[in-house]
Amino acid sequence: MESLTLLPAVDVKGGQAVQLVQGVDGTEKVFGDPVEAARRWQDGGAEWLHVVDLDAAFGRGQNLDVIGRLIDETDLQVELSGGIRDDASLERALATGCTRVNIGTAALENPEWCEQIIHRHRDRIAISLDVKGDKLAARGWTSEGGNVFETVARLDAAGCRRYVVTDVASDGMLTGPNYEVLGAICARTENPVVASGGISSLEDLRRLRGLVPIGIEGAIVGTALYVGNFTLADALAVARGADIPVRDEDPR
Repeated sequence: MESLTLLPAVDVKGGQAVQLVQGVDGTEKVFGDPVEAARRWQDGGAEWLHVVDLDAAFGRGQNLDVIGRLIDETDLQVELSGGIRDDASLERALATGCTRVNIGTAALENPEWCEQIIHRHRDRIAISLDVKGDKLAARGWTSEGGNVFETVARLDAAGCRRYVVTDVASDGMLTGPNYEVLGAICARTENPVVASGGISSLEDLRRLRGLVPIGIEGAIVGTALYVGNFTLADALAVARGADIPVRDEDPR
């Protein structure tokens, strides 16, 4: 079985690495310098990083200077999200040197533009599907964006190459991924899916790795790493297929 790609998360707000609960502004725990956080994950063996510019996502500025420094000062491949809604913001994001960008709200609100940039940039574009039930969440998860399965069908037809699926209800809650939603999306597309939201234990990662054959390519891990539910070394080992025992302190 192929490995599951692990992407530690660094969410940036006001120049600091933070973690929100269910994406709600003002619920953040602050974890310091994003560049230092990225270096820790790189030193621990990570090859990818999932970076979210929360200020850009909420429409009140951006953190591209610190994100660009993070990319310049590490060897990590970076998947960048947050506030990318037009040509100008897309070019600014790509200019950081990130490996790919995630397009969220714009995929829902401006499908013609989204189709154009998919054709122009190909694998450098992934589409973020932030899901509440079978509905999509937009504008920093503050509004509804339509049916997720209809959106996947439309984006597949437009040539989308990859989806990043976040279960909003699970994000930051350490309650486990929404396997039902992930499976349902994988059943409707042949494109790879990166899972995000709720990962709390090595068992969660083991189960996600078991879904690699149906299309789960990677897993974004944030809060569980920051609060020490497991180490990055153990998480990477499980993602690569090692039989790491589930510890008593793992939740659930």
